[in-house]
Amino acid sequence: MKVVFAGTPEFAAVALRALHEAGFTIPLVLTQPDRPAGRGMQLQASAVKQYALAHGIEVLQPVSLRMDANDPQRAQEAAAAHARLLDTDYDVMVVAAYGLILPRSTLDIKPCINIHGSLLPRWRGAAPIHRAIEAGDPVTGVTIMQMEEGLDTGPMLLIETVPIAADDTTGSLHDKLAALGGAMIVDALRRMKVGDLPATVQPEAGVTYAAKISKEEAALDFDLPADVLARKVRAFNPFPGTHARAGEIAVKIWRAEALPGNEGKPAGTVLPGDGQGGIVVACGTGSLRLTQLQKPGGKRLEAAEFLKGFPLEGVNFT
Repeated sequence: MKVVFAGTPEFAAVALRALHEAGFTIPLVLTQPDRPAGRGMQLQASAVKQYALAHGIEVLQPVSLRMDANDPQRAQEAAAAHARLLDTDYDVMVVAAYGLILPRSTLDIKPCINIHGSLLPRWRGAAPIHRAIEAGDPVTGVTIMQMEEGLDTGPMLLIETVPIAADDTTGSLHDKLAALGGAMIVDALRRMKVGDLPATVQPEAGVTYAAKISKEEAALDFDLPADVLARKVRAFNPFPGTHARAGEIAVKIWRAEALPGNEGKPAGTVLPGDGQGGIVVACGTGSLRLTQLQKPGGKRLEAAEFLKGFPLEGVNFT
């Protein structure tokens, strides 16, 4: 089968690599335009673009696929991309974390299949891995689905579950789901080729939406229960990272564990250590043991090393 691939971050690059290594012909890759990144804010190619170029695959980077966009330049780029797709000999488009909406004009050219990092219909939308951890879900998974104009509403083709470990971060769970998604899309296309890929309409019950993560959400509110905060720390690692203020200093918190008691102290109070390492902070319910922290401009440090350079006597977290 000849596959046009559309995706942008590492999650998508893993699937592209799986398809390429499985021997599928990939005449064209779509990915988002290069973005400024890093301290110098230099333009950086997406993970998908980097893989495609390294393996001699043509790359197209339209800013939009909507030919009716209000911006004439965007509409012109979309029209050019549409013409390029019409001129490409392919059987199916595979989409994974592309980041651009596929309009009806694109969906109508050839079948479009999506790799989505959740157990649909739970966590439709932009940040399914973050939201599953944040919500305390015991399991998640990958759904291979047919694409339609609705947001992750199309019929399901394959679905597999993955348990969420107690210490999983978005980073570690991302890697598990990306590898699974790559294996599943190879299986799905092979089955599609021989007509053995039945579709199942998504149930109406259980729909939730995984809103895009914003940096404004990353502040920890110690008035909340400790288990809620511990899940947020894991969900926001590696991006954007949770933070709180220790006195006047903004501190990023990369690892933390929920504990049952708070000694009746006000939220944000630094409690005596419990002998297990870490910095224990009272929460609205329970307390939070902070085990990896980072000061502005510094490195991530284990709590014991952090305290050597930043003692917390008389300091509370807010």
